[in-house]
Amino acid sequence: MIDDGLCEIALVHEDAVHAALRGRAGDEELAYLADTFQMLASPTRLRIVEALADRELCVCDLSAVVGVSPSAVSHHLRQLRQMRIVRYRKEGRMAYYHLDDGHVAELFRTGLDHVRE
Repeated sequence: MIDDGLCEIALVHEDAVHAALRGRAGDEELAYLADTFQMLASPTRLRIVEALADRELCVCDLSAVVGVSPSAVSHHLRQLRQMRIVRYRKEGRMAYYHLDDGHVAELFRTGLDHVRE
């Protein structure tokens, strides 16, 4: 017999189904979450998130850390801003980027812990 992970009988556990349906995320929330994960599905953008997890950096600093041109970093930052993953503050003529909130750093660290296990 091949174990394919399927149940051998068709039986729906109503209480388990109802519990799983309670408090589910809405379709729009799930679509936005999927877009967020898709945005993070780039090694370059993940390097940017990693660099900003503990500090704020300007585009030139990020370019040096990530190893891509400042224009490429700017392009990725623009996309990350649109998804509310990063924000920036202006100081004179400088723009310093940081993660939008602690959830982004936590998401990165949790994902990294997962792949390291």
